[in-house]
Amino acid sequence: MKEVILIKLGEIVLKGLNRRTFEDILIKNIKQRIKPLGKFEISIAQSTVCVEPLSDDIDIDEVSDRIGHVFGIAAYSRALAVEKDMDTIISSAVEYLEETMSTASTVKVESKRSDKKFPLTSPQISAEVGGALLMRYSHLTVDVHNPETVVTVEIRDKYAYIRSGVIKGAGGIPTGTSGKAAILISGGIDSPVAAYMMAKRGLVLEGIHFASPPYTSERAEQKVAELMEIVSKYAGRMVMITVPFTKIQEKLHKDCPEELFTIIMRRLMMKISQRIAEKDECSALITGESLGQVASQTLQAMVCTDEAADMPVFRPLIGMDKADIIEISRKIGTFETSIQPYEDCCTVFTPKHPRTRPVLKYVLEAERAAGFDELIEEALNNLKVTKIGF
Repeated sequence: MKEVILIKLGEIVLKGLNRRTFEDILIKNIKQRIKPLGKFEISIAQSTVCVEPLSDDIDIDEVSDRIGHVFGIAAYSRALAVEKDMDTIISSAVEYLEETMSTASTVKVESKRSDKKFPLTSPQISAEVGGALLMRYSHLTVDVHNPETVVTVEIRDKYAYIRSGVIKGAGGIPTGTSGKAAILISGGIDSPVAAYMMAKRGLVLEGIHFASPPYTSERAEQKVAELMEIVSKYAGRMVMITVPFTKIQEKLHKDCPEELFTIIMRRLMMKISQRIAEKDECSALITGESLGQVASQTLQAMVCTDEAADMPVFRPLIGMDKADIIEISRKIGTFETSIQPYEDCCTVFTPKHPRTRPVLKYVLEAERAAGFDELIEEALNNLKVTKIGF
């Protein structure tokens, strides 16, 4: 038996003249994810991608799992590829679907005949396969309206494919079709979710993390790398840029008004991140901010923060409740790592009463009076680069 993965495209099918570009990038991403598992033949026809293992020792369960994390896929199925002969199709279906049919109570058989040279029509194929299944599994009954199990037989150019059940894909559009952006990533719940959501819209990501040893530990930085590794299952390969932020935060604590500490810190993060992003050909910055969640995420605070950056700042979580963000973090597998008790630099020297409605004029005056240019250059000259997902 030759088991393959059949992949149904998502939003790509709505594209116009550039659809081929999206398809090529999707196939490239699939190849990258499953390459360590063995050799495959990957083809595309009629909005379906077929992933065919070229050896019998390939772990098809692992292949299926990895494909389930690739953006741009609406749904996928494991299917048996057999010779386009009706006797072979029937006998193979009875054997291949044994586990599924043994636990099902109602069934419906659907057939799709893309190869019009095949001698039977779609209804005839369905009738013959359905009859064989009912004969072999006598407990089954047919339900064409609300079946427990749907068996699909597809007659295509190369093979006949037999499958039951469809697995929901990751959705979105292929990573790499929308350009590149830098995500300001901490060890919390929000920023890994923001990274996931923007990768789902086709962005290649670069992570920027601010570390303040000895106020933050090496384990805190490792935690962020682990979060990015989890996100990389969806987003593909990334790099994490760690910015040494200790001296800047100490100067902030010493020379800036306490109530403006957080907003000036966020502005300095934006300035440094933009410099890194421009050097690495990123076109935008991304944050995990949600409107009103904390003092630095009020409308007035974000206006002051954005003034420090000349490039677009994307905030995919801006209108989401914390419960919604946590739900996504659980789904993508980052939640348990995010709640580990290793604090990041955003908790260093936290003011007792941060200004929730800062006035830009006074923020700029305090920032200029302290003077951070030299420390910013020093930080940019001592960046640490970590490869993620390679």
